[in-house]
Amino acid sequence: MKLSVVILNYNVRYFLELCLKSVEAAISDLDAEIIVVDNNSPDDSCQMVKAQFPGVILIENKNNDGFSKGNNLGVAHAKGEYICILNPDTVVSEDTFSKLLQFIKQQENPGIVGCRLIDGTGHFLPESKRNIPKPSVALKKLLGNPYDYYANQVDEFGIGEVPVFVGAFMLMEKSVYNEVGGFDEDYFMYGEDVDISYKVLKAGYKNYYNGATSIIHYKGESTLKDVKYAKRFYGAMQIFYKKHFKSNWFFNTIVWFGIKAAYLLRSEPKQQAKRVDAYLVLSKRSCDFIKPFFEKPIEVVSELPELKPYTEIIFDAHTFSYKSIIELIDNYKTQRTISFKILPNNAHFMVGSNSSKSRGEIVLFEKN
Repeated sequence: MKLSVVILNYNVRYFLELCLKSVEAAISDLDAEIIVVDNNSPDDSCQMVKAQFPGVILIENKNNDGFSKGNNLGVAHAKGEYICILNPDTVVSEDTFSKLLQFIKQQENPGIVGCRLIDGTGHFLPESKRNIPKPSVALKKLLGNPYDYYANQVDEFGIGEVPVFVGAFMLMEKSVYNEVGGFDEDYFMYGEDVDISYKVLKAGYKNYYNGATSIIHYKGESTLKDVKYAKRFYGAMQIFYKKHFKSNWFFNTIVWFGIKAAYLLRSEPKQQAKRVDAYLVLSKRSCDFIKPFFEKPIEVVSELPELKPYTEIIFDAHTFSYKSIIELIDNYKTQRTISFKILPNNAHFMVGSNSSKSRGEIVLFEKN
């Protein structure tokens, strides 16, 4: 088998369904499998996977043991030569895996391969490619200068060596993953992606970024940016420094003080509803079943006209590819008053996000 896509899920049933549908489309011409590890979600994620995706391998944990243990469990069941660690709040293009599998084969001594991530508004997520957060780099970021923290030496659409990738998307040979011991289970959530990226580099491999393919990462959905997030994230960075920079006690001390200060000063993000005056459904079918659920004007179009301010575009994945939807969101991101939702194929809900820092929105098209 060529590829195993491992998705760790916790309590994001509708985002997971959208993700799985995009992944199924992306592996249709590949010898591949999908493995979902569920960390004891209180919603009906597992029931949904069983009912709608019988070909998906579902592993139901009885506890939430965190990101590292969950993914390690999924990889242990993987049969693919390559594995892709993928977040459930992502949408991939139909050619994402085929492009990157071809790319990784052409590279010298490849470790991890990452790609371009955008949020639900179409804006590039700089954590798609990062540098090693050495204490001096992390200190600059804590002081408000994140330039060296992100791998700005490679353009967002470019191709090149990059040290660190985000755990939302990581493609690599399974043998490399096993050689470095997978994700370090000392981390519960956050920091493990930095750690494994660094371990792969120390093992003598090269990590590569390929900005020629883009995926959506709603980001705020599976890991809400609240005080609990802050505590776990900054705690994870402390673990990373203890493991890899023990001798640099001076910078460690400074960064640890900075981490504590950042945690104390951190505030929870305020979610604001986006103004919407009208809806445009981009579809080649009537979509009559969704029209009763909107109070504002709604129009179904097969091609996007000139957009008026405060319009929300609903992309119908039943008639448009996920790749074309991602490209259109990317193209219209500069129009700040425009928002986006995706209606998955064969689904009665739509999802989207107006910010990379807050929970995404789910709209159900079902009668009570």
